[in-house]
Amino acid sequence: MDRTQDARTAVVWAALRRELDRAGERTLRVLDVGGGTGGFAVPLARSGHLVTVVDASPDALAALTRRAAEAGVAGRVTALQGDADRIADLVDPASVDLVLCHSLLEVVESPDDVVEALATALRPGGVASVLVANRAAAVLARAISGQFGAAAALLAAPDGEGSTAPHQPAGGLRRRFDAASASALLRAAGLVVEEIHGVRVVADLVPGSVADADPQALTAFEVAVSDRAPYRDIAAQLHLLARRPDAVACPTDAARPTDTADAA
Repeated sequence: MDRTQDARTAVVWAALRRELDRAGERTLRVLDVGGGTGGFAVPLARSGHLVTVVDASPDALAALTRRAAEAGVAGRVTALQGDADRIADLVDPASVDLVLCHSLLEVVESPDDVVEALATALRPGGVASVLVANRAAAVLARAISGQFGAAAALLAAPDGEGSTAPHQPAGGLRRRFDAASASALLRAAGLVVEEIHGVRVVADLVPGSVADADPQALTAFEVAVSDRAPYRDIAAQLHLLARRPDAVACPTDAARPTDTADAA
């Protein structure tokens, strides 16, 4: 594995490890929506958890199956082909302890429907790990590279719409988020946002030779700045951890700004 990859995913793994620690010795049922070849699913299965990966790509699922077999966890990984908006047809409601939805809400037709399905799949007390593209980072990246027109257009575009790069055809990102819009999306599905972190604050910016010289220092820096403004807000991605409440809040409770992450 490329050593810089640790810095690119360390913040997400740190949040997931805290959640796994909460579970103690209990085996969790994990749903990885759009999990592809199993970059998160296989390590979670190696930790003893049961992981179902739903992905639209049969090639990605075939690679996942091979990877799980090579890691000796084939019996703990289930591969299901399907679209994110069909989760309700594939997974029983309130049956999952942890849902992963990484780099998916930017490309689906209806993120509201997908998040609603994720929330429905979670058992009360279960948690969703959501990773989304950050609009601010995309605007800055274009401006820094001299694409001022593209940066201005992305800044003004509703929902941060646009492809991942100027030369990409249709089929790139449909939207990008900021902390407020991503949090609102999750809250609308009844989830309580507990943590928001920036992912890849500088990992994509430092030269490879610098990253390779001290990968541990780079990883430590990424973790250290991930929850601090303004660094969090210019990261390439935003990671949100959101929980399904154990009980339905009464209307007066729902009106209160209880999400701890909103105050960050």
